[in-house]
Amino acid sequence: MVGLLDRTPSEWPFGPWGRFPNQVAGHVARKPCRYDHSVDSLAIVAGAGWASGINLYLVTLLLGVGGRVGWAEIPDVLTSNVVIGVAGGLFLVEFVADKIPYVDNVWDAVHTFVRPLGAAALGAVLAGDASSIGSALGAAVAGVLALDAHAAKATTRLAVNTSPEPVSNIFVSVFEDLSVTTLVILAVTYPLATLVVVAVLVVAATTVTIWLWKAAKRAWCRVRRKAPRPA
Repeated sequence: MVGLLDRTPSEWPFGPWGRFPNQVAGHVARKPCRYDHSVDSLAIVAGAGWASGINLYLVTLLLGVGGRVGWAEIPDVLTSNVVIGVAGGLFLVEFVADKIPYVDNVWDAVHTFVRPLGAAALGAVLAGDASSIGSALGAAVAGVLALDAHAAKATTRLAVNTSPEPVSNIFVSVFEDLSVTTLVILAVTYPLATLVVVAVLVVAATTVTIWLWKAAKRAWCRVRRKAPRPA
């Protein structure tokens, strides 16, 4: 009896409630509940994918450093010195270029294909180890979400650059970096909340992109109507 008292209730051979659960007639032993990691996998793919459409290199850097320090379970390929070093260097370049009017527009134009493709690569790597989400699905989800975010970012920057002063451009750039950091942290800590936030961001980004595109089209039509026609 002394030996039993030295054990925790879960270690007792007859169960914590004083019975033999597997030997009592009519009693069905319950299997331990296993947590479904599909939500976690989908959340980090979705969060990292959408955020990559804003700043691919910052997302890669955060995931790599987070995996290196044990903050999150990240595939080893993203935690290598090469990936972290290259992502950090490119992030510094984008950090500067993204705050210079019109230079940021050129940078966004160059990254029209880079961000979605990079996000697709991240999605494939992040989902590769998950049993419920394959690499192909992870790549597709992350790539599409990145394209949505990139379209909103590029069109918004075109509108912001119509202002002659550079302060608004710097403010928007810093806000984007903080938003990307917050979304990545949210993706690895609160999966369900991340899925809701990403869904809201997709709707908002799509709405902004369509509205700005239509506004730019109307403005271009007005310019063409006012332009003098050749005799």
